[in-house]
Amino acid sequence: MSAIHVNHLRKVFKVQKNREGLKGAFQDLFKRQYNQVAAVDDISFQIPRGEICGYIGENGAGKSTTIKMLTGILVPSSGQIEVNGMIPYKDREKFVRGIGVVFGQRSQLWWDIGVIESFQLLKKVYRVPENDFKMRLDEIVERLQLSEILNRPVRKLSLGQRMRCELAASLLHNPSILFLDEPTIGLDIVVKTEIREFLKEMNQKYETTILLTTHDLQDIEALCSRVIMLDQGHIIYDGGLQNLKDKWGKGKEVHFQFQKTYPLSTLHDLTKGLNVKWFKENELAAKVWIPQNEVNVSDVLSRIVGFTDISDIKIFETNTDEIVREIYKSGSAEKAKEVVASNV
Repeated sequence: MSAIHVNHLRKVFKVQKNREGLKGAFQDLFKRQYNQVAAVDDISFQIPRGEICGYIGENGAGKSTTIKMLTGILVPSSGQIEVNGMIPYKDREKFVRGIGVVFGQRSQLWWDIGVIESFQLLKKVYRVPENDFKMRLDEIVERLQLSEILNRPVRKLSLGQRMRCELAASLLHNPSILFLDEPTIGLDIVVKTEIREFLKEMNQKYETTILLTTHDLQDIEALCSRVIMLDQGHIIYDGGLQNLKDKWGKGKEVHFQFQKTYPLSTLHDLTKGLNVKWFKENELAAKVWIPQNEVNVSDVLSRIVGFTDISDIKIFETNTDEIVREIYKSGSAEKAKEVVASNV
């Protein structure tokens, strides 16, 4: 059974339509007009148990609305949802014991009391047995290095410390599914790396299913093998991260550091017949651009390595951030929708 099952899910909001001018404002006082806005429009997907799935899209694409429906905060306008075999907005008390939620811009901790007191209160909310709670708390405190801040009020924590505590709070009852909405927003690279490593460990050890929404696509690259991409409430891509790169990536750039000077003409001659572009960095360095799906990197390397003296080689591919930005900027999102539709 899937951890999360979504079928033809829709969420429509009624938004007031303001008429223009003084007359329109006066009319709005007595008879308001509304537009129907579909924040999530007929999406379907399944997430198997133990998977870490990235859920991405621009602002207003429908990510947070989906998360709120999956966690039972919002009731769908139509469609079906099952999370852990339950309908989220029904039987809420039983349902929430099996999930953990972290909203990067909202806290589930009590602002003016010590962190450990918040944890104790959450233990009662989730009805976690004392022995299970202590074992789980000790493990999380050690792994996230929280021992020195357990007695501090939440309001005196740095953002990085608070987010580590938020993660701990969401996992105290050992949920089988963890929803993360922008969990690393505003954090420095060191704290982000710590959180990513912790999440990978929890997933591997307990097979915790994780649905992650984020604008930081380095989170996606570090954690997710699968990506679901939204645009205006529609799924425009659902598949492997590598497949996303293969479909929309532009290519790779290979940087060579040579032990002696090679003219650009020599490098061009060595790769003659291959559709690549060379650029000189300095006397001892050059880089070559290799288009996606046209030339194999191995073909270029075999021609260069055997006939030049090389001290270092570095290969850079188009990262996920650039790919996603290009999809939205170029209008490729429409093409992506067509690809998804053709696969349904």
